Amino acid sequence: MKLIDKINSKIKESIKQKDSVKLDTLRSIKSAILIEEKSSKLNKLSDGDEIKILNRLYKQRKESYDIYKSKNREDLANIENLQASIIQEFLPKQLTSEEVEKIIDNIILKLNPEGIKDMGKVMGFATKELLGKADGKLISVIVKNKLNEMTQ
Repeated sequence: MKLIDKINSKIKESIKQKDSVKLDTLRSIKSAILIEEKSSKLNKLSDGDEIKILNRLYKQRKESYDIYKSKNREDLANIENLQASIIQEFLPKQLTSEEVEKIIDNIILKLNPEGIKDMGKVMGFATKELLGKADGKLISVIVKNKLNEMTQ
């Protein structure tokens, strides 16, 4: 089942349940996907593109949550946190740092980089393979540490 179909199904459920926060969140996801589809040259998004959109929306909600929390606006922070959890339902399960390390180790074995100067090459493969499954910052830190260990 395509993501947009899942979203439409969940929209119908949330209308029946009269869950306005979930409905608003789902509509914002659908809107972001449709806008991206219209602006893309192919008028068709890949699964990777959809995951990127969901990640962007998730990060926006988390950033808003942090801002509201720092300004002592618990009411708005709770809504943003709830919306982030709704968006997260559609994202792939996040890998642990140990799982990410194993995947990066395999990528390093395949590519056989010479050191930190090949970080871009390793990051390119790692981000493609771990798209939506791990945070980019975590991937970057692990790759950097692994490549630094190689040169020591």
